[in-house]
This record gives sequence, C-alpha cells and structure tokens, in this order.
Amino acid sequence: MKSAQENEFSRSRSRSNRLDVCSPIETGKFVVLGGCKWLAICLFFTVISISAQEALRNSVAGENASSSRSQQMQSQNYTFKDGDFRMLLTPSLGMDWNDNVNLSETNVMSDYIVKPAVGIIASYPFTQRNLLYIDVTAGYDRYLEHPNLSTFDLNSSSGTGLSFDVGIKDVTINLHDWLSYVQDSAQNGTVANTATYGTFQNTAGLSTTWDLNQVTLSAGYDHQNILSTTAQYDNISHAAEMFFARAGFQVHPKATVGLEATAALTTYNQNVLNNNDAYTLGAYTELRPSEFLKITARGGFSTYQFQNTSTTNSQNLVPIQTANQNSWYASLNLSHQPRKSINYSLEAGHEIQLGTQSDLVEDWYVRPTITWNIIKDLTFNTGMFYEHGNQGVGNVSGNLGNNGTFDWYGGTLNVSHPLTSRLDLILNYRLTFRSSGSPNDSYTQNLVGLQLTYHPK
Repeated sequence: MKSAQENEFSRSRSRSNRLDVCSPIETGKFVVLGGCKWLAICLFFTVISISAQEALRNSVAGENASSSRSQQMQSQNYTFKDGDFRMLLTPSLGMDWNDNVNLSETNVMSDYIVKPAVGIIASYPFTQRNLLYIDVTAGYDRYLEHPNLSTFDLNSSSGTGLSFDVGIKDVTINLHDWLSYVQDSAQNGTVANTATYGTFQNTAGLSTTWDLNQVTLSAGYDHQNILSTTAQYDNISHAAEMFFARAGFQVHPKATVGLEATAALTTYNQNVLNNNDAYTLGAYTELRPSEFLKITARGGFSTYQFQNTSTTNSQNLVPIQTANQNSWYASLNLSHQPRKSINYSLEAGHEIQLGTQSDLVEDWYVRPTITWNIIKDLTFNTGMFYEHGNQGVGNVSGNLGNNGTFDWYGGTLNVSHPLTSRLDLILNYRLTFRSSGSPNDSYTQNLVGLQLTYHPK
C-alpha cells in the first residue's frame, strides 16, 4: 500500500499530464534512466542564449523538471538514506577522442579528453507537498594534447539544479536555482573556428501554479546571468529579467488548450551587442490520446525592441545597428512509446533568438530521437538534429564575423551495457556538420567516447 507521500507525488505527476521521457527502462539485470541519459546528450545541441523564446523554454523546462522530480521520488535507488532524506551518487569516468576540437575547416586539431564526473541527486520531503531537491553533475574535461583547453563542467541531467516546492491548498510554489558551466563549441550552430566557446549560466527565480481542476493558471519570474567562459566571447555576457504567464483549459480529459505570454529584458555587460526587450504572445495545445503518447504544439507572435546601446565593434569599431523585429514562433513536440522496448520523440519548430555574432538569429530546427531496448542488456539511443539559420536578421550595419545563412546538422549514437550489477559501459558517438555561406566557416567533427558509470543496485 502506498504511503501518503507516494500518493501525493503520483497525483502531482498525473496533474502534469505528460509522458515523461525519463521513465525507467528495463534492460534485463538493471534499470536505466534511459530517457534522462538521452536528454543529457541532447543538451549538447541546445543553443545557450537568451530571448523571448528562452523565457518560454525556461517555463516549459520548469514543468518538465517537476515531472522528473516526481519520477525520481518514486525510484528506490539511493546511495545514502536517513529517514526521508535520500542521496544518489553516480560517479563516472569517460575518455573521448575529438577529431576537430576547434571546429575548423583547414587548421584542424584533434585531442583525447579524460572526463571524470559525479552526479548528485538528493531529496528531502519536509511534508507531503514541500520538497527540497538537488540534481547536479560536476566534472572535469582534461585535454591531453592541448591542456590549455581543459575545463570544469557543471550541469543537471533533469534541468532541476536546486529546487524547493511549497504546496498551499491548490497552489504550488517552486523556488529554483539552475546552474550550468559548459565549454563545448559544437553545442552552438552559430559558432565555428574556435575550441573555447562556452558559458556559465545561472537562472534563479520562482513559479506559481494554481490548479483549479479543469483550469490551471501559472506565472513565474527568473533572473538569469550568462557569462562567457573565455574573453573571446565576452560580448555575449549579459543579464536578463524573464517573466511568463500561462492559462490552460482542459477541454477534454485528453486535451488541454491555453494561452501564454513571456517577456525578456536583456542587458549586455559590454556595449557590443544591443540591449533589448523581447515579448511573445501565443497559444498552445497538449493532446494525450493514450498513456504512452503525448503531443504538444505551440505558436504565436514575437517582437524584439532594440535600444541601440552598441558603441563599438571588436573588429572594426563600427557600432552594430539592428532594426526592431516582429516575427513568429512555432514548435511541435511529440513523445510516443508504442511498446516497452521502443520509445521515440520529435521536436521541430521555428524561432528567433539572440545571437553570438549578431543581435538576432532566425532558425528552423528538427530533432528526432529513438530509444531501443530490443537486445537484452543493450540500450541504444539514436538521434539526429538539423538546424537552418540566418544570422544578422534585421541588421542595418556593423555585425561581427561569421554571418549569413548556415546549416548545422548531424547525429548521435549511445549504446549502454551492464558490465556488472553496478557498473555500466557506455559507448558514445557524435557526428556534427556545419556548412556556411561565409568563407572558412564550415566544418566536420567526429567525437567518439567510452564511459564507465557506477550506480547502486
């Protein structure tokens, strides 16, 4: 018989009305959080920027993180337990070979990278609805042939970081602080000819959800700081104030429709790119035809208002000027598990976001993924990604280099196998292409890696 605490988390998960891609997958002798591993791989291809769409993504990521927390709370895995407090430690050691660490078409550098890391998930439920939760992975990337590129990593597999849920009757308040420190130039389709692009990102704020049965109201605020990890990209360092509001209406037991709005007020540390205010207004729908299928569609209007604060261009001392832009955004997310051994997802859409070399980037993207468990003791995660972008949207004068249209695409393969009841061997492969209208801004990169991960029974 379930405890009151377990029942509350089950109700919370049911209210979220989503298919959690981080659900446990049986693989013979042990259980793997296959979706979470795949989510971590997909995060390599997340463009780290701030925009009105980013404010929307943050709000959606918060909902997904809440579902991941409830999933983890139902798991029995832990390294240490004292009363209701639980902590799960997952140390790992990886070795990668990267044939083009500097994303160059001509002056190619390869390297071997040793990657020790430890994942920490800790939780303490003060009451049935008041939960303190921590999810963070800290590691170090040691480049053997180019030690000057060595760097620390800090991220979260579920996007949670530090979180505290407070429940008051029909209202749930979430306080959070998300940390990320990543240096991987291939994570951003707008970047080429560098091995040192990366950011430190801290997002702290709160969100409130009021569940009125067939109507759900939510709103939130985040303060975000993004700092470049190297002086070469100091122009992207900035702070932003982000707001969102959403109203969802359950028009059918398997369908929800709603309206949502966001605002993002961005201020750069340097006067290279222009400070701006960005807003979105749109609608969304969530369909759940069955327990194993979920479809979410979003779309709406976006606008960027630039304040012409750019006074210098690091290359030619000409200020960047960008006209105010009115545009649109759209996205489609599909998650389906047709059988226990297979699940897949599809993400596609159009957006305008802030750039690294220009004020704005417009792009189309599609990212399909499939998880296979068709062979005993082997879990296959396969995926592709494609992004077509245009840098310098609305530019009047003064953009930095590496502009014009680009195509950024590739694929990933992840295979995991249990060596023992507590030790997994994981093979990773990532292939990335970039083609560009700008001279010498195209590249091909292959990354192959092995990783040993220790986990409790």
